[in-house]
Amino acid sequence: MSPDLRARWSRTLLAARAADPVPGTAPDPAPYAEDLLARWAEPRRRYHTTAHLTAVLGHVDTLAGHAAAPDLVRLAVWFHDAVYLPDRSENEERSARLAERALTEAGLGPGGVREVARLVRLTVAHDPEDGDADGAVLCDADLAILASGPERYAAYAAAVREEYGFVPDDAFRAGRAAVLRRLLDLPRLFRTPHGEREWEAAARRNLTTELTLLG
Repeated sequence: MSPDLRARWSRTLLAARAADPVPGTAPDPAPYAEDLLARWAEPRRRYHTTAHLTAVLGHVDTLAGHAAAPDLVRLAVWFHDAVYLPDRSENEERSARLAERALTEAGLGPGGVREVARLVRLTVAHDPEDGDADGAVLCDADLAILASGPERYAAYAAAVREEYGFVPDDAFRAGRAAVLRRLLDLPRLFRTPHGEREWEAAARRNLTTELTLLG
């Protein structure tokens, strides 16, 4: 998995730099891949792992035709959970700041850096504005797990619970139920035509079922 991810990172960064170059800078992409992969492989993670990274990148490939700048969306995928501490509430903001620092150093132009950081911050609420094509693709790709079959969805929910193993059951159920209700209250979970057509109904069924099981 990691060799493929390293190759994907290099292709994506090089393509994004070519579209938004900084003259005279061409750092090797490899060290940045190593840092990010180490973050995604932290032992405390159960769901937000390299498997999740790989899955979301695959969903972006499926949705790439709906994006204005698919390589910037892919870079945002790499960073969107790069900082992940389950007991902290500012993970997305810290991940966005990491993207700003790392991508500037890695030779991406300022416009591209701003867009990647903006996209990472969107994953706080997964509620992009109408007309935000890249935001729609990123958020749909990140939420696609919600439309999984029953067994995979159950495994996802169990992995999330493991990441919050330090939280007592009653508090976890209350917090998780609030997250599920917030998602169900969105007018649409998915904003791309593909996501709305292929994933919306299944995701709502899964969320409703989990909410019922939580009591």
